[in-house]
Amino acid sequence: MALLALAACGRPTASAPTPIRERVDAGLEAKLREAVAGFRGTVGVYVRHLPTGRTAAINADTIFPTASMIKVPILVGVYDAARRGALDLHQTLTYRDSLLYAGEDIIGALRDSARISLTKVAMLMITTSDNTGSLWLQHLAGTGTTINEWLAAHGFEATRVNSRTPGREADRRAFGWGQTTPREMARLVTMIREGRAVSPAASEEMYRALTRIYWNGESLSQLPPWVQAASKQGAVDRSRSEVVLVNAPSGDYVFCVITKNQTDERYDPDNEGYVLLRRVSALLWAHFEPGHPWTPAPGAERLKP
Repeated sequence: MALLALAACGRPTASAPTPIRERVDAGLEAKLREAVAGFRGTVGVYVRHLPTGRTAAINADTIFPTASMIKVPILVGVYDAARRGALDLHQTLTYRDSLLYAGEDIIGALRDSARISLTKVAMLMITTSDNTGSLWLQHLAGTGTTINEWLAAHGFEATRVNSRTPGREADRRAFGWGQTTPREMARLVTMIREGRAVSPAASEEMYRALTRIYWNGESLSQLPPWVQAASKQGAVDRSRSEVVLVNAPSGDYVFCVITKNQTDERYDPDNEGYVLLRRVSALLWAHFEPGHPWTPAPGAERLKP
């Protein structure tokens, strides 16, 4: 469900703001290094406080698997295809069983020949992380090749779609569906927030989609429910990840945490990667919002999806 925004929180504007120069927040970086110490695997973290440019980074330019975070570039690809006239966002699609990607997807549960609007497929791709719908949209947006061309043209050197993309077979074996760095994934979501991805209007709609996340048990669980946040998670056996942009009362901040080569491959809530996502999110809220202390209500974790 969408998180409600405080009136005090900022809103995306039609004109792109002037980027604030980065400056390292040494105190925050020290806290993050302590938070990731002892993790059994490789961790990448990138944090940026947008109004001040304060940043902290750990392996922020190392390439990691995206898992389902690749759905953010796919979403951008869909809106860019619409801008070019290659897709009609309001068209009605016909589902076929041949599109099924086995799992627990809503779209994959449709009967053959069922009709569904493209915008609903896009919503399910982001909100419930529907894999069948995501692969369908990846194809409709021009395949991973076209999405990767947009990424390269906009200065993303590491972020790429690998799966079902000719020429990227070796990358798929190494990283899976997609690859990115913590810095680049945070930058992409920031571009959307600031109205600089595809167009201001497209950015607004993409940002709305990213605030309607069903899977809210990790980073989002450590934020007050009345504060809006845009996010996307990813999870495969040896990697956990999440990118989040928080419309905090004292100013927006963005962070991305990604792991790889995890020893803990379980999908239980106490998986080390999931625990790390929650720990970092709580740490950042306390660091940037000391005047608004908040912790989850007792037992809240038992109510999560």
